[in-house]
Amino acid sequence: MMKKEKWQSYVMKVKELIEPVLARMETIDSKISQGKVLRPEYYRNEDLKKMFGLSNNTIIKYRQTGILPYTKLGDIFLYDSGKIDKILRSNES
Repeated sequence: MMKKEKWQSYVMKVKELIEPVLARMETIDSKISQGKVLRPEYYRNEDLKKMFGLSNNTIIKYRQTGILPYTKLGDIFLYDSGKIDKILRSNES
C-alpha cells in the first residue's frame, strides 16, 4: 500500500510541474493558429546574417543602395521586420 501512495504522490508532483508548461504551449499554439507570427518587430545585422546568409558587406551595400530600409539608433542598425517581409513578397516569382 505504501508503494502505491508514493507512486501516486510522484505522479501528482510531475503533473503539477507539467501543467504550466502545457498551458504555455497551448497559448503559443493558439497564437500560431491565429496566424500571428512570433518574430521580433526589428532585426539587427546578426539576424539578417543568420536568416538570409548575408555578409556584412552585402548588408552595407543593400543599405547604401536603398534596397534595405533601416533605422539607425546610435551605432545600431535596425531593420523593420514588416518591411523585410514586404520586400520578400514583392520579389516572389
